[in-house]
Formats: sequence, structure tokens, C-alpha cells
Amino acid sequence: MLKTYSSSFLLPKRLKLISLAARFDDHKSNMTTDGTIPGPRSQQPMLASQRAQASAQSQPSSDGDQKPQRGAIGAYFPLGYKEAATQWWTSISSRQAERNVLSLIPSLREADGAETSQGNHTAKNDPFGQRVWRSSMVQLSGKNRALNELSIHRTDEQVDDTLVMLHGYGAGLGFFYKNFEPLSRAKGWQLYALDMLGMGNSTRPPFKIKATNPKEKIAEAENWFIDALEEWRRVRKIEKFTLMGHSLGGYLAVSYALKYPGRLNKLILASPVGIPEDPWAVNADMPEPEESTMANEFTQDQESIANGRPAPGSDNNNFMRARDKKAAAAANPNSTTPPKRPLPSWLVWLWDANVSPFSIVRMTGPLGPRFVSGWTSRRFNHLPPDEKEALHTYSYSLFRQKGSGEYALPYILAPGAFARSPVINRIQDVGRQVVKPATGAKPAVRETGFPIVFMYGDNDWMDVAGGFAAEEKVKQGIVKALLNVTEEEKRREGGSAKVVIVSKAGHHLYIDNADEFNAYIRKEMEETRAQGLRERAMRS
Repeated sequence: MLKTYSSSFLLPKRLKLISLAARFDDHKSNMTTDGTIPGPRSQQPMLASQRAQASAQSQPSSDGDQKPQRGAIGAYFPLGYKEAATQWWTSISSRQAERNVLSLIPSLREADGAETSQGNHTAKNDPFGQRVWRSSMVQLSGKNRALNELSIHRTDEQVDDTLVMLHGYGAGLGFFYKNFEPLSRAKGWQLYALDMLGMGNSTRPPFKIKATNPKEKIAEAENWFIDALEEWRRVRKIEKFTLMGHSLGGYLAVSYALKYPGRLNKLILASPVGIPEDPWAVNADMPEPEESTMANEFTQDQESIANGRPAPGSDNNNFMRARDKKAAAAANPNSTTPPKRPLPSWLVWLWDANVSPFSIVRMTGPLGPRFVSGWTSRRFNHLPPDEKEALHTYSYSLFRQKGSGEYALPYILAPGAFARSPVINRIQDVGRQVVKPATGAKPAVRETGFPIVFMYGDNDWMDVAGGFAAEEKVKQGIVKALLNVTEEEKRREGGSAKVVIVSKAGHHLYIDNADEFNAYIRKEMEETRAQGLRERAMRS
């Protein structure tokens, strides 16, 4: 039989401290300029989005006037102690948080008919045809290995092409909520968004590295993810597909293309991590780098970026500088050094100790939502309030889960964003792998290239110079590949590379300027479909 006690006396010690801190916060916020406290407030506690707005209002205005300042800690973590403890205590499941984000998507309806009445109405009047989505857990071999999958297809249409979308580090498929409806307008396409193994709402098996050699450690960490992706492909019986990966998902998409040739029609890398080479990151005998533009992921104000006003002092790229970067990359494609920003020594220590940001979220308990608000308040402050709240809750629900795939990061990247096996040294081999080994009677069959698209925001902390350098590397590889090939192989050559800049966008370009991002992806999908139809016509 449960007993009830007075909460004012029997709260756990850490909750008492939080409660006292919250009261002190409220005490300070209620004080007038002369230090007195006004009468009781009738307002409800502010939501995370409202506190983020208050934080933004406390910063210097665009005309240089200084606005009222909040405390230094409050400016970075706008969610109050009281609200954080409430969110921690009443938090919903990560599954429900994902569904709440998916409910923001217009027109599409759930395949099992569990959509809302509003969803039913929009589906029936969908000008782009009936489209349904289905959420599934795809079981893989081994213990506790399954990928969370969102599939979207157009009903009563033949599917000829497939787009697979991979998220970035520690994220989940729900962050693509602004892309699913526009991209699913393309006829003849099936869309899949996946949570990578050990992240999002996929299962989280223990992450262990058995290799001792540094290069083997890198390969084992990459394989942990891409082997699961390949097994998923076989389960779904997909012959070839277009792969779009963001950030770490882009890096792993390159690794997948190299290990599993003959499976891709096109590779789209949205602000991919790990392209530039940094000598400290690949030489174990040298000290690790202590500075990186990755700090901008936690300091950039997306509202400013989305409105075309980068935050003062931020180390960003822009489209006007992109031309200079392209010229420099063309002159020396093997030497790209992105602009760097100091990375605190304590963060380097945590990185090397494999203490992820999500470990901190889990360790802080009731303070976890407040800690997460430091990122979500700036990352989503350009979005409507309901979307900001849904994404904050979704982010916290993912970040607090059991650690798994997140522990792969130090094996793949050095502190910051430099890869231990840089993509710039491998990109020319993408689309050039052996599909069928040589036999006594027949020579080896190789890939004859496919399009590679590098996409960046014009205020992306991931430096676009790496993309331009990779573009040049791919083009050089095409010239080399065509030197000693047959006329048939020349006719089948399909390799290409280009860099696309999305305006008014940062690292998360797919959500910062979703309309422009979706338009670029739709164009790539249309070109891929047209090429596929031509090839099928030639074979028939």
C-alpha cells in the first residue's frame, strides 16, 4: 500500500536543492529595480521557448544598444530549475515525443489509420496525391539490434526509386519533419528515414571496440553503423537507392559507399563532418587539436542566421567568401584548413575520456532538461512556439537514453570536428569500387561513378572549403578513371560532383531554410529518376 507524505519535507535531497534554487531564481526575477519584491504573480511558468525569447531580448540589439542582461548561467540555459524538474518528472517516452514531432507534418496520414481528424481532412484533400507514413522497428541479426524506421510512400503508384535519409550525431529522424512532406511529392519515390543503430529510437546495444590498431579502431567504429545500414537494405530488399546523410550521417554515408559498392544511385552529403584533413587528428604521436569551429554548434543563434544576420563574433562561412574558398581548394585540393576557434581544454579532456554531452544530460537528472535547453533554445529559436516545444521535448527524450552509438564519436573524430580518417583522402574512390571480382574468364566489374552532391548552409560552421576541395578531388578521379577504359565504360560513366550553398542556413540547413533545401533535393531526385528511366529503357 502506497503512503503519501508532505512533499515539502520528504523530497529527495537533490530535488530540495533544485526547489530552493528555483525559488531563489523566482525571487530574483520578481525583484524590482530598487530591490523590493512586488505582489504575487498570476503568470504561469514560462516555457523553454519563452525563456529563449527572453534570453534573446537580453542581448545587445542590432543597433548596438545594450538591452537588460540576465545572469550568465540563465542566458545559456534559459529553462528554469522548476520547469526542468517538472519536465524530468513528467517526461513522456521518446516514442511519444517522436510522434508529437511527426504530428507537425501536414497532409501525410499514418498508414494504420490512427491519424487525427485534421490529418484525415488534409489527406483527403492532398493536392499531391494520397501519401501515408508508417513507423517500424526493423529487426537485424544479433542481440538487441534493430533500426527505427519511418517510411513514406505514395499510394497506388509504382515505386522505382528510393531515398534514404540519415541524421547526424545523437539526433533522430524526427529532425527531418520539415522535409518529409515536400520530398514525398516526387512521384515514383519511396522515402525512408532511419535512426542509426545506438541513436534515436533504434535499439542501443553496448558499443565496444575490440581492435587495438588506430586504423582498425576507426574501421570498426564505422562498420558498427554501416553494417547495420546494409543489413537493413537487405531486409527491405532494396537493390539501389539514393543516400542523403547529414553531418555524421554524411560521413558514414561515404564509408557505406566505399564498403558496399554498387548500391547507390546518388550520394547527397548535407554539411558532412570529417572532410578536411588535420594532421593532428590522424597522427597518434602528435597532440590532439585544441580548437575547432564546432563550438559554433552550441553558440550560434539560428534566428539570426535564418534572418540573414549571423551572430556577432561567430566564425561562419558565407556565400561571398565561398568563391574564394573554391579557388583556394582548386589550387591545392589536398590542403584544406578550416577556420578554427578555441576549444576549451576541459572539453578536450571529456572528449578523450569518452564523456559525451548526453552523459552529462543523464548525470544531471532533474537538471537535464535545463542543460538541453542551452542547445534547443538557440537551435530552434527561429521556429514557431509549438514546433520549438515539440523539438525540445524530443531532443531531451533522445539525449537522456542509454549511451550506445554516441561512444563511437571519439574513434571517428578528434576533439572538434576533424576526422581521424578524413573524407578528403577517400572521396575520389567513391563510385570506383569493384562490384564483382575478376574470374578466370572475366575481368573485374567496377562502378563507373555516380553523382555526389555537397550541401552547406551559407553560415555553416562546417567549412565549405572542404566541400570544394572534395569536389575537385572527385573531378580529378573522373579524369583518371577515363584514361584507360573501353568505349562502353566511357558511355556508362556517371560520376560528377558539385557544391550547393543553401542561403540563410547554418549547419542544420535542412531545417534552417527547409524550403530552399527541399527544392534542391527535389531537383536531385528528379534528375536521378530521369536517368533511371533512361537506363531502364535502354535495357528493355
